[in-house]
Amino acid sequence: MMIKRNIILFAALLISVSVWAQPLNRVTGKIMLDVAEEQMEEGDIYNALEWYEKGYKEERDPEVAYTIAKLHYEIRDYGKAEKWYERVVTRNYRKTKNPYLPEARFNYARALKMNGKYPEAIAEFNSFIGESEDEALKAMAQNEIAGAEMVNGMEQRKDLFVEHAGKNVNSKSSEYSPIAVGTEVMYFTSIKADEVVEVSRTGEDHLARAYSAAKQGDGWGEPVELNQNINRPGFHVGNLSASPDGQTLYFTRQQLSGNSLSESNLYMSNKVDGEWGPANELNGVNGDYISKQPVVGELYGGEVIFFVSNRPGGFGGFDIYYATNKGEGIFGEPVNLGNTINTASDDETPYYIDGKLYFSSEGHPGLGGFDIFASEWNGSNWSAPENMGKGFNSSLDDLYFTIDEKGANGFLTSNRPNKDYKSLKGKTCCNDIYTVSIPEIVLDLAATTFSGGKPLTGAKVALFEIVDGVKTVVDDKTNGDGNDFAYPLRADRAYEIVASKSGYQDAVAQFNTVGKVTSESITKKLDLKFVPPPPPPPPPPVKDEFIVIKENQPIVLENIFYDFDDDKILTEAEKDLYTIQDLMNRYPEMVIELSSHTDSRGNGSYNQRLSQQRANSAKNWLVAKGIVESRIKAVGYGEAQIRNHCTNGVKCEDDEHRFNRRTEFKIISGPTSITIEKKRLKKK
Repeated sequence: MMIKRNIILFAALLISVSVWAQPLNRVTGKIMLDVAEEQMEEGDIYNALEWYEKGYKEERDPEVAYTIAKLHYEIRDYGKAEKWYERVVTRNYRKTKNPYLPEARFNYARALKMNGKYPEAIAEFNSFIGESEDEALKAMAQNEIAGAEMVNGMEQRKDLFVEHAGKNVNSKSSEYSPIAVGTEVMYFTSIKADEVVEVSRTGEDHLARAYSAAKQGDGWGEPVELNQNINRPGFHVGNLSASPDGQTLYFTRQQLSGNSLSESNLYMSNKVDGEWGPANELNGVNGDYISKQPVVGELYGGEVIFFVSNRPGGFGGFDIYYATNKGEGIFGEPVNLGNTINTASDDETPYYIDGKLYFSSEGHPGLGGFDIFASEWNGSNWSAPENMGKGFNSSLDDLYFTIDEKGANGFLTSNRPNKDYKSLKGKTCCNDIYTVSIPEIVLDLAATTFSGGKPLTGAKVALFEIVDGVKTVVDDKTNGDGNDFAYPLRADRAYEIVASKSGYQDAVAQFNTVGKVTSESITKKLDLKFVPPPPPPPPPPVKDEFIVIKENQPIVLENIFYDFDDDKILTEAEKDLYTIQDLMNRYPEMVIELSSHTDSRGNGSYNQRLSQQRANSAKNWLVAKGIVESRIKAVGYGEAQIRNHCTNGVKCEDDEHRFNRRTEFKIISGPTSITIEKKRLKKK
């Protein structure tokens, strides 16, 4: 693995491989794409992505756009994956047919779902089903729709607290397999890298290692590497679990080929005089395939090891198996758990306790990528897996769930974004460890907002926890339809709640849960006083011929309009565009946003795409007239900024709808104000 290379190395590479016939001061798009391919062959996805994106700017090759979208999805940068897949799906790369449909639409829908955009994802999955002839993928799309629809009406348990485990145990890269050893120690694995690591780098500094961390107040202390009986030089160590008595540690030793797992075998180590002894390979379960994620369980009255493998005979991807422990590190023939648990996709990270199997799956209907499920063993069969719901699961990947015998404390890992902790590359690249707690007593807050004794809707209510006089926000919500707000609370805590709304004075209340020993719902009525708006300032004196346009002030371009369902610039529209061209030439440092808006009629996603195409058309007109492309940001707002009452479902005359169909420009950098003849443009 290697720390990211710099551009100097690339320059040397160019000279050495393929560019003797090229001018050294001109790196062509083809060369950039050749370098991207070389980086991919080396398994260096991050550098490959950079060069693919640079090459695309030069070549505008649709196949490259599709490759970029797939790579962003692979590294779990779902925000960028969504944008690139949208580009592939919405652009007609051939006049008669887009060659990347319908598969690109399926992937676009998955990216939307991973970003929590469930209605949009459902629409794209349905479009894919209508276009595709691939029955297997269509079945997967139906499964994805079922998961997305399941989100509606799903509420998080009031007694569930899922909290980031903090910077001591979580690095900017990924952490895996957190387990409790006793009540005061956590074991986990991580590379502990704070920089992008490439697969061509070798060395002990960039191997996944097993760590322990002791509880420290409400958090965790600095991690300490386990001894070399566990962390063997030259191997990645992962997938930790412990026997119920804490005297045996199970784990994997692994090798990578590029970014892919090429070798993974199961090992165990017993404690000797309080230290982990020599590691022994589990006899009977390893072979010429991947075996990983071992965890102790019980079936048919005997001890078994559950584990995950891609060995032949499964249902697809990685499946969960069990093997009976015969003693002395010898295990029986692995048995697949069957299609109640396993699916055609990946099913991983099993954890067994008290007759219940928890695991993560991409194949059962879920909220995002990997979701956590639970299934109970009745002595002969597994029950249908139950999705654990919000909190346990997010729209992203949630894995390695564990819980103690009381069902009160445990862990999971997730790449859900966290505004307080940065990941290595993007917001969702990497898994962090989260603590899970379910208190025995349930405390919650039911707050309501009023003004003058009447319910007040549309308020924002923020809940703060107070520790040593320092306030930390726990949650904040806005209720546009009602005036009720609900929050789970923790025992022995001090809280403050603040309700706010524009035009009203904040309402504040403090309370605590100190000493409460039974479940209770605390109610708070927050009365916000109406603050009359100040009288409007007197109108400015009328100026005869000129107006001043200030930065970020939208200006309506009255003459720019389009034929129905089209984005071509009409001759009548060029009057205003010539005015913009003149302004851009007069103010060469000025950068503008050129935006297009539709009325509320029609499909929202379609309106969004049409408005973006129209904004792009106006931009392209100006660029063709010599305006530098980077000085114009084209934005399509669709029906997001309706200027009157004619929103979705409201019956309006066509003139009223026409008021919302417009093109605008505003200064976003450069001069803070400009002066122009009043008759040429109209303020919004």
